[in-house]
Parts: sequence; structure tokens; C-alpha cells
Amino acid sequence: MRTLFAVCTAFSLSLSPMSVNAADNAAKPALAQTREQRVDQLFSDLKHARSPRSAELVAGRIWNEWNRSGSASVDLMMQWSQKAIEDKKFDVALDFLDQVVTLQPKYAEGWNRRATAHFLMKNYAKSMADIEQALELEPRHFGALSGIAQIMMETGRKQAALDAWQKVLDLYPMLRNAQDQVSKLSEELAGEAI
Repeated sequence: MRTLFAVCTAFSLSLSPMSVNAADNAAKPALAQTREQRVDQLFSDLKHARSPRSAELVAGRIWNEWNRSGSASVDLMMQWSQKAIEDKKFDVALDFLDQVVTLQPKYAEGWNRRATAHFLMKNYAKSMADIEQALELEPRHFGALSGIAQIMMETGRKQAALDAWQKVLDLYPMLRNAQDQVSKLSEELAGEAI
């Protein structure tokens, strides 16, 4: 699952164990890593991906990590909220997501998903507040940063949107939508400056 803010596509990929040091792979089996170490490695891989397709695969693995709340109840509420969002039942989604952020206030994806529901209801101030919470917990959340960019575009703040898209590209350089938006907004702002 992913939020609608995430302009990039999240894939349901299974994660294979990763070793702490690539040089150790040949000598011994992969060592268990913490979630934080896995995500750090994935972000390094994302930054160095050489093609949009390989970057999408890495981004999908990052989304898989982000979607793991560690609680079966929270995971179920996240599924229900996603279904409600897809069915455009945003009030129902918010009911579930309010419970998610209450039960697990340190779960960044709960805040990001709730930001998405608020965004779709055009509650931009509430969406921004939830995005801020998500980014406080996971500053590299390119989905949340994309959400900021979309809100800035919706509210006519092109320079702020450009800045947000550039932050997305700092984390996810091969994200085509972000590349396109940076190019488009740069041209528009340059044209307005003339």
C-alpha cells in the first residue's frame, strides 16, 4: 500500500536479507540488520540507482519498510484506510487513521496516510500538519515531501513547490515525475521573472 501523495509507485516486493558489508557476502551468510540499517542502505541504493526502473524497485522496498508498523491491528487499520481512500470515503479513512496515529504516534506512514486523506479533502493546513509529523519521524520521506510540493502547487506557491520537488530529487534522483515538475516549474518561474 502507499499513499496517494507518493507520486512514485510503490511495489509489493518481498525483501531479501541484506548483509552489513557487501564484501562479507562471499564469506558468510547475510547478517541480520535493524530496520533503520536496512532503510539507510536502501536510501543509499536509491540515490545511486542508474535507471528509473532500478530506482522504482528500491523505492518499492523502502515503501515496504515504511508500511510495516509492527502491529497487526495498526496494519489492518492502514489497509482499511487505504480501501476507504480508494473508495473516496475520506471520513471513514480519517476515523481509522486517527486511531493509527493515536496508537502509534511514532509511525511515520500513519501520519503520511492521514495527510493524504486531508489533502484529498482539500484540508491543506491539516495535511501540512500531518506531513510535518511524518517528516519529523522520517525526514527522508519522499512521499511526504511530494505532498508538500503538491500542496504548494495547489495553493499557487510555485517557488515553494519547486523547492520541495528538489528535496524529493535529492533523495530519489531518478523519480521522473519530480524531474518533470522541477523542469516545468523552473521554466514557469524563469518566464515570470522576465
